[in-house]
Amino acid sequence: MTTLPRDVRQKAFHDLLATRIAVLDGAMGTMVHALGLDENGFRGEAFRDHPKDLKNCIDILVLTQGDAIRGIHAAYLEAGADIVETNTFGATALALADFGLEDRVRELNLAAAKLAREAADAATAKTPDRPRFVAGSIGPTNKQLSIAGNVNDPGHRDVTYDQMVANYRTQVEALLEGDVDVILAETAFDTLVLKACLFAIEETFRSTGIRVPVMASFTVFEGGRTLSAQTVEACWMSLSHADLVSVGINCALGAEKLRTHLADLGRIAPLPVSCYPNAGLPNALGGFDETPASMARVLGEFAREGWLNIIGGCCGTTPAHIKAIAEAVGKHPPRVPPIDSERSRYSGLEMLEIRPESSFTIIGERTNVTGSKAFSRLIREERYEEAVGVARQQVESGANIIDVNVDEGMLDGPTVMTKFLTLLSSEPEVARVPVMVDSSDWKVLEAGLKCLQGKGIVNSISLKEGEEDFLRKARTVRRYGAAVVVMAFDEEGQATEIERKVAICKRAYRLLT
Repeated sequence: MTTLPRDVRQKAFHDLLATRIAVLDGAMGTMVHALGLDENGFRGEAFRDHPKDLKNCIDILVLTQGDAIRGIHAAYLEAGADIVETNTFGATALALADFGLEDRVRELNLAAAKLAREAADAATAKTPDRPRFVAGSIGPTNKQLSIAGNVNDPGHRDVTYDQMVANYRTQVEALLEGDVDVILAETAFDTLVLKACLFAIEETFRSTGIRVPVMASFTVFEGGRTLSAQTVEACWMSLSHADLVSVGINCALGAEKLRTHLADLGRIAPLPVSCYPNAGLPNALGGFDETPASMARVLGEFAREGWLNIIGGCCGTTPAHIKAIAEAVGKHPPRVPPIDSERSRYSGLEMLEIRPESSFTIIGERTNVTGSKAFSRLIREERYEEAVGVARQQVESGANIIDVNVDEGMLDGPTVMTKFLTLLSSEPEVARVPVMVDSSDWKVLEAGLKCLQGKGIVNSISLKEGEEDFLRKARTVRRYGAAVVVMAFDEEGQATEIERKVAICKRAYRLLT
């Protein structure tokens, strides 16, 4: 089967998004469950003697039941899907470790990409005027970065940000090697994990020289927040730095319950929006009851409202659902994204927008060891929970942003910043506001950035060490998804006169834009 060149496929993919609502496939797990495989069916001959049970490891089926997985892809393409996802939702080392398969990441992802590629190319060959595409599916893993891994220790995390990035890099490298058309980071319920994934994707693009479009999709629950408690708007601000082809919402809820949340995302996201809900909420037996017709009716309304660019199905959906959905949305044009706002926007668990009519933006600076003797003493004595109380008092008193500085000679800055911000993220009343990471030590700033699921602020960078250093730090801060305070310093030192201050700031602005 002939595979079109990558540049041809990428152009066709962008053309698709520009001309109509693209259709994503439905649930892989639902279709696998229908196969009725037992433990031996999951194992196959290759894993007959594997020491751990594999029945719930859907990812392994790309090696043991390849024809069945390819058949599922083909069924969705026949039903009207433009894009099929690789069967790699859990194919990272962290997730596969539960099954003793962490050393099989590359093998699984390559095999999955090959099966999806074969099915997509076969469908394209049948209808050359309608090319089909493969999205490399990347799930959220079974670990979190913004949520405590131990209910008795709010500062505990099972993995670090750097470990999460390394975990994702291995998967992304294999998916790119397998020739996927798109990378889809999906079902994200902890935004910091998604940010680590996007960081890993960008690192892999740079190291391999291969770049494909990236889709990101997060999960909200009935209260309109992610599991890590961010609102839709705050979550989008956390991701807005990334070079994405689309952003969307999937899983957890049925189509009707996603209505207001999708509308919220569509109002603020200046790029294509995706939506692939569950077939309703799980019933008492763990199944899903929403029919193809009822789901298509609601999603057809979304299309008529102008909310959709990419549509599909998540848990409980089948080729029948995708067929009905494709027919329902096919008569409507794709959503036209709004023009991006030029207002300053940041986020903690909630979005902060600074408007022309806004009053003063208050930055709480009592969580600064150089500005508060009480806070400094609590940090030095490692009374972190009481130190978090200082931040809580500032937010309760009206602070819009919390400035955190731990620059003190006797402290291990990166370690202290990490511990304090990790504890801070477990306090919703404090974490709802953006964090300003404040330090004169770049290692401390970077340690802090790895703890922020929201769009925070770095305080600060300057031209003191020259343009190359300035731009390197600015680009790095952007990759972490934060804004910057730029100080009026240059190679000659701190500006003291108005003319030099203006000249330095103009130069910095020119370099950054």
